[in-house]
Parts: sequence; C-alpha cells; structure tokens
Amino acid sequence: MKPLLAITMGDTNGVGPEILVKALAHPGPWEVCHPFVVGSAPVFEEVRRWVPNCPQARRCHSIAEARMGGTFTPIMEGGLDAPVYDPGQLDPAAGKCAVEWVKLAVKLALEKQIDGLVTCPINKEGVHKAGYTFAGHTDLIADMCGTPDYRMCLFAGAMRVVHNSAHVSLREAIELVQTDRVAASIRIGHDGLLRLRTPRKRIGVAALNPHAGEAGAFGTEDAEIIAPAVALCQQQGIACSGPYPADTIFRRMQQGEFDLVVAMYHDQGHAPMKLIAMDEGVNVTLGIPIIRTSVDHGTAYDIAGTGAAHEQSLLAAISLAAEMAATAGAEA
Repeated sequence: MKPLLAITMGDTNGVGPEILVKALAHPGPWEVCHPFVVGSAPVFEEVRRWVPNCPQARRCHSIAEARMGGTFTPIMEGGLDAPVYDPGQLDPAAGKCAVEWVKLAVKLALEKQIDGLVTCPINKEGVHKAGYTFAGHTDLIADMCGTPDYRMCLFAGAMRVVHNSAHVSLREAIELVQTDRVAASIRIGHDGLLRLRTPRKRIGVAALNPHAGEAGAFGTEDAEIIAPAVALCQQQGIACSGPYPADTIFRRMQQGEFDLVVAMYHDQGHAPMKLIAMDEGVNVTLGIPIIRTSVDHGTAYDIAGTGAAHEQSLLAAISLAAEMAATAGAEA
C-alpha cells in the first residue's frame, strides 16, 4: 500500500501554494504515495488557476477521505480559515495558519494515522508576529515529538549532510562542537542511512578549523574534540572517518568517497549543498520518531505570486518521504 503523506501548505503568502499545485500537477507524487494537503482549499484553488492540470481541491474531514485523491486533491483545513491570498505580504494570520497546520500534521503522524509529512516553507518573522517563539519548523516538530537530540539534514540524491548545529550564531555553533554532540550527530546520520537502506554507509566528518587545524596551528578543536568523537563511533561499528578539511570533503562526497558528511555548523553544510543542488535539495529532520522532509528554501516573498517558483525541491521531498515511509513499512 502506498504511504499516506501530509503536505503542509506553509505560509499562504509565500511560494508554498504555488509549488504545491505545480508539484501535484506531476504524476510522480501520486505514483509513490497518497498525498493530501494540510492547508487552505480556497488558496489552493486560487493558485491552481495557473496550473489547471493539477487536480482540483476537495475538502476532506477524515483520514479515509485523504486517501481518495487522484482525480482531486484532498485538503484538510483543520478548522482554520486562512487570510485572503496576498502573495508577498507578511501577515501574522498566515503565520498562525502555517504553524497550526504543521501541528495538525505532526499530531496525525505521532498517532500513526499518516506515514509522514512534508512541509512547505514558513516565514519566521510572520510566525513570531503571530505569537510563537520557536526558531523554525524543525524545533517545533522536535518539541512536539519530545525529542531533545535531533538534527537538521540536507539530502540531494547521493549527497547527504547532517548538521551538528543549525539555526544558531556562529559563536554558539563553535561552542556546540563537543565530543558527545559530534558523536551523536554521527550516530544520527548512520541511523538515517540505515533507514534509507543505502548499500554503503561511509560517513566523513568535517573539521571545524581550516586544514583541520593544521596540527594545532589553526586551533585544537579538531584533534581534541572531533577526532575522539570519530574514534568513539568507529569503536561502535560505524564506518566513519575524519575530521577532514571542509574545503574538500564535500567534493569527496560528490565523487563517491562518502555517503554522508557531518558538518559542524549550518553554513558549512548548506553552502556547498545549495551550490550543487539548489533546486533538488531536501531538508530532512533525523532523530525524531516520525518521517519529516521539507523543501530546502524559504517563502521567497519576492517571487510569490509571479509563477517563477520551482517545484523540484518539493517533488524531491515528497519522493524521499515516500521512500523512507516505504522502508519503514517494510521493516514493520
């Protein structure tokens, strides 16, 4: 049976609605899963005018109805009325809906009524103006799952990065380079490869400092903190190595030497991944008990409503979530 995946609409004034209708106009999502939207049916229909081959919206009120799409797109609104579609405009009401739709999808996943969720982008300023305090999707979802130790990851085909830290200042990111935390990042990455059933599970660990510290000339964190974490995980049977200089390790992964890289902070991992696969990257949350993938871009207010948004990242996120759900189903 194909997995049932909830796709949250995100901020209705961003590119979320547009990439949704564009993605669901493709046969691919319908072939690998039963997709249904958690969001606004009126906004979906407003945007669908530009993509008429996308199945039209139909409100659903139960999980059974959510499985019945194909000739139509099931939409679960969760009792929320979205504000009038106003692309490119910051609206706290849109921020509130985006959050509550995510919360509904996570609840359904935790209750095992659905097999996973895929999220379209939210706007952090809009979310904060709506009264919420979390930093982003990942923090909210992890909190709802009761999971203190989780990681943001970027996947793009055979390119996979687990971030030791994500949305924090660079100063705080350096402070979070701790042996126990780096070891946990390696283990979380290894678990992710196990869930995907990759034939090989070779993990490269990026250094914090230039040239991996150059024998202490540029810092001692690599030798004194990161290397012991790698050794610990090696003793636990994980095929990991490093730390390697960050200016070469991603190229080495691209050439097939590694199946996953552990980056020490957000931009160290994001910059090379977005250079290589800007439109195909998928944001994955690992370390939580549910399947959650997301696009790797933001609300892009500057192009919202223009028809210029690309749906490739959302298509990749749906495909990866379906793959992970199918693997989990086979193990159950």
